Amino acid sequence: MKLTLSRLAVALLSAVGAAAQDADSVITTRAPLLALTHAKLIDGRGTAPRDDQTIIVRAGRIAEIGATSAVAIPTGAQTLDLTGKTVLPGLVMLHEHLYFTSRASTTAPFHVNEMDFSFPRLYLACGLTSVRTGGSIEPYTDLELKMRINRGVLPGPKLHLTAPYLEGFPSAIAQLHNVDDPADAVRLVNFWADKGFTSFKLYMHLAADSARAAIEAAHARGLKVTGHIGALTYREAAELGIDNLEHGFYAATDFVRGKKSGELPQPAAVAGSQDELDVNAPAVAALIQFLIDRHVALTSTLPVFEASVPGRPILTARELDCLAAPARENYLRTWARVNGPNDGRAVATWRKMLALEKKFFDAGGLLVAGTDPTGYGATIAGHGSLREVELLVEAGLTPVAAIQVASYNGARWLGVEKDVGSIEPGKAADLVVVAGDPAKTIADIRQIETVFKDGVGYDAKKLLDSVKGHVGIQ
Repeated sequence: MKLTLSRLAVALLSAVGAAAQDADSVITTRAPLLALTHAKLIDGRGTAPRDDQTIIVRAGRIAEIGATSAVAIPTGAQTLDLTGKTVLPGLVMLHEHLYFTSRASTTAPFHVNEMDFSFPRLYLACGLTSVRTGGSIEPYTDLELKMRINRGVLPGPKLHLTAPYLEGFPSAIAQLHNVDDPADAVRLVNFWADKGFTSFKLYMHLAADSARAAIEAAHARGLKVTGHIGALTYREAAELGIDNLEHGFYAATDFVRGKKSGELPQPAAVAGSQDELDVNAPAVAALIQFLIDRHVALTSTLPVFEASVPGRPILTARELDCLAAPARENYLRTWARVNGPNDGRAVATWRKMLALEKKFFDAGGLLVAGTDPTGYGATIAGHGSLREVELLVEAGLTPVAAIQVASYNGARWLGVEKDVGSIEPGKAADLVVVAGDPAKTIADIRQIETVFKDGVGYDAKKLLDSVKGHVGIQ
């Protein structure tokens, strides 16, 4: 039977209606007045946790916070007793993607597929209520997802969208457009800004003149620029006015011996510079201070690098369950190869990178957190985000500081800290209810029960169950 246009229209409308019902099915709490009582509170501002707190939520915003003994429960409020549980701010993370590595084999060219169904759910289930994407592959899909989430048709976090990558020639990824020249960079910035994207990302091959033009065009519109760079050093990018650098110091080419201006070093040269690097050298301290003086933030994306370090833990059963069969098989095969015979260089570099992020944080730099669900499939949206917080603690941050990096610091960079990123009266009720105490045991951050976004509570388990076997397909 042929599907007529009228039948197609009915089918599409039915699909939209079903999606809205599906979004409602994962909601556990929707009340105009809500009291969360007897909770331990980590507010996201780096202050000491507070025991036995009550949070009053009115019309989706935090109305009052205080000791349970001192807060009067308003008449008509739905009350949730959170004894033995901890409330954290909704996480605000800044290197997220709505796509996932989907290569047919380890020898196939790098390729990604849009995860328009699974990733918004995974982010929300794992406590991310606001995310900035870190470069778009399907920009119109990203815009559509943002609109549908905002309208309540789909469950997901508040999306801050980064435009398609600004990359020079030759890109190693066929899905990326190569910027022709500075004029082309300006045209692209203005085109995507007009479409609603609010930040831009410079990529590895982009030339300095095009980078400068893009940064100036974005800043003229009050928008920010980040970068996963390489042809440009961190110092050069900071001199051009970049606002953020991705991947901690893993992508820095500042210490590559014999690096030529504007040339992307070979991976072996970058690895060699990391082998030789002394994290306590004056040149390292000078670079860190230069970035801080230029107000350049640094995004930590440790999970995507941990995946290539021998001796690190394999994904949990819960993470493996969400992978489609081909993605799971590719991951397990590659993980086994990573954990085969090795010379220890990756482990030594890993320890240096942890130390450098801690130095940047301790020096007063704005350290923010991200997931980067790419690589060979070991880093998954949401799950990898929580692993990032655990790894910040491994780097030497306290659990409370790591949560601040993944919440309030991200909100500061986005310029939305007056609305989200911490638990304070007047802010949106973006809250994460955890069974346990992450301030004592950071692994407890994975025991998420309910995620509130604008005061609406979502069942984390139902969200996770809904995407089993999906990651790598949709």
